[in-house]
Amino acid sequence: MVFDARGLEITLDSHVRYVDTGTMGKVLDLKTQDGIDWVKIDKTELWYRSNLVELLDEKDIKKSSFYDEGDNEIDVEAMKEKAKSLENMQMDSSVAEGGG
Repeated sequence: MVFDARGLEITLDSHVRYVDTGTMGKVLDLKTQDGIDWVKIDKTELWYRSNLVELLDEKDIKKSSFYDEGDNEIDVEAMKEKAKSLENMQMDSSVAEGGG
């Protein structure tokens, strides 16, 4: 059995979020190698350590607001609104620290 960062069991087709980047996806495969549990996520086709992902509830799984569900066309207006909201963001170099 493979467990997430909160100790919840991860199964195939579960939806998970990688806690460091927020990458979300469906679990395609599970493996244990050298005592470390891994999950493969469909969005990136990459393997992630299971203790660095968290299992998502159905309510946490969101489709992109940039696509119209009917015909998968990109919603340009939604993208413009998102860009406009990001323009007002203030950057500050004292907010985060380096990783190494």
